[in-house]
Amino acid sequence: MAGQPMTLFSLAQRGMSAQLVRMNAAASNLANAGTVSGSEEEAYKPIRAVFSEDLDRASGLASVDVQGVVRENASAVRQHNPDHPLADANGDVWVAPVDENAEMVEMLEASRQYQNMVEALSTAKQLMLDTMRMK
Repeated sequence: MAGQPMTLFSLAQRGMSAQLVRMNAAASNLANAGTVSGSEEEAYKPIRAVFSEDLDRASGLASVDVQGVVRENASAVRQHNPDHPLADANGDVWVAPVDENAEMVEMLEASRQYQNMVEALSTAKQLMLDTMRMK
């Protein structure tokens, strides 16, 4: 963050935004689970959010930076289904290599991290209010 030192509130906002990117990637993967294409190259490949640390030396707080969203290097699953309209000359179709259980775990972990940041913000807010009420 250029200019101003990071605060707990900006840290939490960045963390929550990162977890939303992570949840959106998992939701995209779940939405495409079981999709079929006519070739391995056309098959949906799962995506992952890539994060890195962002240390704010002025405040000592380490935040997260979303570096981007990348496609996994997973191979589509070949299934023999000659009656499918997308079947190739061999009667094969290619199914997206999405592990639905792993995606649900990813979504639950991202959701839990998001909730942790909300709880940290709520605690900080309450402490600030308690401090202002002191006489």
